[in-house]
Amino acid sequence: MNVRRSAAALAASAVLCVGAAPAALADTAPPSPSAPPVIPSGLYGKNDPTYDGVWRQSFALLAQHTVGVKPAKAAVDWLVGQQCANGGFAAFRADASAACEATTMFDTNATAAAVQALKALGGQDAAVRKGTDWLKSVQNEDGGWSYVPGSPSDANSTAVVISALAVAGDKPAEVKSKAGKSAYQGLAAFQLGCTAEPAADRGSFAYQPLDGKLTANADATAAAALAGLGQGSAVALSASDTPATPLTCPPASADAAALAQGAAGYLAEALKKDGHLTAVTPGADQPTPDTGNTADAVIALAAAGHKQSAAGALEWLKGNSAQWAAGNPAGLGTLILAAHATGADPKAFGGTDLVAALNATGPAPQGADSSATSVDGKKDKPSGGQNIWWIIIAGAAAGMGIGILLSGRRKKNQL
Repeated sequence: MNVRRSAAALAASAVLCVGAAPAALADTAPPSPSAPPVIPSGLYGKNDPTYDGVWRQSFALLAQHTVGVKPAKAAVDWLVGQQCANGGFAAFRADASAACEATTMFDTNATAAAVQALKALGGQDAAVRKGTDWLKSVQNEDGGWSYVPGSPSDANSTAVVISALAVAGDKPAEVKSKAGKSAYQGLAAFQLGCTAEPAADRGSFAYQPLDGKLTANADATAAAALAGLGQGSAVALSASDTPATPLTCPPASADAAALAQGAAGYLAEALKKDGHLTAVTPGADQPTPDTGNTADAVIALAAAGHKQSAAGALEWLKGNSAQWAAGNPAGLGTLILAAHATGADPKAFGGTDLVAALNATGPAPQGADSSATSVDGKKDKPSGGQNIWWIIIAGAAAGMGIGILLSGRRKKNQL
């Protein structure tokens, strides 16, 4: 769940392209290489924040807090300042001094991430409550949430909202739509049950149904596991450590925790093949390693009490995540959270000090040494902004024919 840039692009383009896709794309041409985006001084990361500013800031602050680093006041103030008067957040607002308008594209995922970060930091109770109140106000009748309010529910958005509500102190089972559907009922609708084929997909979650069929999606599954357990991304080291097992059919229980354990069983089996998850990225003919979702799966398995089932993937991340995470605040934050959840040392993660690398992407934390360099001392590499316009075009196609489902997972190594 560490990067939502591609999903936001797809959601935005799908909305824009209804009835006038060519014009919308023409009006949103890629910025000239000679005019790089202006990065606010309090924001982490150097890449265009249009689609992921609030998301990456939230994960950076949450990760810093989790390992005992006190974030810069400017960084916290920037995030708080992104909240609109109604409590919701957009993915990024360049001018936070201006009031949000009716045309503001609110983002449930960004809002959920900000709620988690602000709750963890403390002293932001009013902002947290406004955020959760807004999230409840845009719940769909089926009990779930969509990325952009007013669209059909998807498992990822439903899961991250549930996690945020739980972290903030709400009881998701009691958060119900106007039609009487609870948040967990909305999430459960996306799980592949005992009749799913192949049998290995049972227990997993789909992003959204395609032609009425649910297809296993590792990203949705990892997010759903955390939500079912009533946890956010900052997971404490579990006292228990048992191997994850596939979904038992018929399930002994239909409660949220049981659904989460079924999801964990799917993730554990999916990781066994290569030691990591895979995805088909733009321009690739074959699946490639999916670093972001692998980190998400490690966090989910650790939260479910199955650290040993995540051990192989954790070792793979230590040896293969440096380039992916370089200069990527959300990626570095997610790796720090994965290390924290499994008891690994984030300051010696495959030879990388993740904490120093994260601190170096933004304003120096309070009382911290600001001289840290990027991952492995190498120059920060672009984190996927060069691919965002491919995603916009794909999203336009989605809006005209196949819907937002193209986002399968929102990130797939793009950032």
